[in-house]
Amino acid sequence: MASRTPSTPLIILAPDSFKESLTAQQVCVAMQAGLEQEFPDARYVHVPMADGGEGTVQSLVDATGGTVRRARVTGPLGGAVEAVFGILGDGETAVIEMAAASGLELVPTADRDIRCATTYGTGELISVCLDQGARRLVLGLGGSATNDGGAGMAQALGAQLLDRSGRPLPLGGAALANLARIDVSGLDPRLRDCAIEVASDVTNPLTGPTGASAVYGPQKGATPADVTELDAALEHYADIVRRDLGRSVGQVPGAGAAGGLGAGLLAFTPARISSGIDIVIRLTGLVDHVAGADLVLTGEGRMDGQTRFGKTPFGVASVARATGTPVIGIAGSVGEGVEELAEYFDAIIPVIGRVAPLSEVLAEAASNVERTCANVGRLIALTITDR
Repeated sequence: MASRTPSTPLIILAPDSFKESLTAQQVCVAMQAGLEQEFPDARYVHVPMADGGEGTVQSLVDATGGTVRRARVTGPLGGAVEAVFGILGDGETAVIEMAAASGLELVPTADRDIRCATTYGTGELISVCLDQGARRLVLGLGGSATNDGGAGMAQALGAQLLDRSGRPLPLGGAALANLARIDVSGLDPRLRDCAIEVASDVTNPLTGPTGASAVYGPQKGATPADVTELDAALEHYADIVRRDLGRSVGQVPGAGAAGGLGAGLLAFTPARISSGIDIVIRLTGLVDHVAGADLVLTGEGRMDGQTRFGKTPFGVASVARATGTPVIGIAGSVGEGVEELAEYFDAIIPVIGRVAPLSEVLAEAASNVERTCANVGRLIALTITDR
C-alpha cells in the first residue's frame, strides 16, 4: 500500500456471500468496519461478487444499484412459488437464478419427483423480465430440481412440444420420450433480439455417462432405472431438436447444466454459456475498480483447493494479480488444498475465532469478519508506519 499516503489508501472489497449467514454486500460492510479501525480515512469501494450460483442476483443488484423484484411462477412440481429476480442498474439487464423458480430446495425431500419436475417457471421468469423491458438476460444455472432439458422453459415461452397425435407433452423430463415434433412458430419473438448469457461452470454434456441424468440425477432422487429412462428421453429430445431446429446441443460442454437447461437455452434462444465469475467480473466493472487500488479483499464462506475452479475469490485474485495489486482472502473456514492458492493470494485468513455450534458461528459471521479485518488493518499498518 505504498502508492498512496498511508492514511488514504484505495481498498477494494470484492467478496462473495458467506452462505447461510451474510450477503456479499453485508460482507463488504463488515470488512470495511474492521479496516476502518486502523484506516478511517481510506477510500473503500464495495464490489459485491458472485460466481453465477446462489447469491448472484443479490450481488449484481447491489453492485450496480439495481432492484430486486418478485414474480409468482410455476414451481418444479407445478405449484405456485414466488421467485426473486433482479433488474440491474442499467435498467436493461435482468438476472435470474433458475433455482428461484425451479430449484431443488423448493421441493421437500419426500415430494421430489425428478421424472416430472419442470423448468416451466424459469421460462415464466424470462417472460416477466422481457415484459419489464429487459433486453439482456443473465441466467445462473445450478441447484435445479429438474431433468427436463429446458423443455418446460421452452413451453412457457411459447414452443410446442408435441407427441405423435399432435398433442402437447405433459411437463417433465420423462415425457420427452414421446416427443415427435417441435413447433416454435409461437415462441416469444422478443427472444430473437435479446442477448442471453448463461452463467455456469459445469461442463457436462446433456447425455451419456457424464451427462445431466447420470451425474446429477441421483442427487435429485433419481433411481438407477430413472437415470436410464431420463438419459434415453434426453437423447431422443436432442435428436428431435437437431432435426426440427437445426441445432446440435447433446454434446455441447455445459448443455447438461441444471438438468439440461443449458441445452434448452442453446436450442430455443440465442444464449451462450460462459463462466459465471467472468460474467460477474464484467458486469460489476471489477477490472476498472481494481486499477490503481492499493489493496483488494475478497473471500467467501469456505476456501480450499476447489476455489481455483471458477470460484469468486480466485476470479478476483486473478484480476488483482494482473495489475500487481496485493490481494487478501477472508474465509469463514479454510479446507484441504488451500495451500495451492498461495501463489495467487498474499494471504488467506479464516475468520472463525472459537469452537462453537454451527448456528452460533453463522450468527457471529459479521463480527468475525469485522474482527479479522481489524487485525488485517493493524498488520498492514505495521508495514507502512515509520518506527
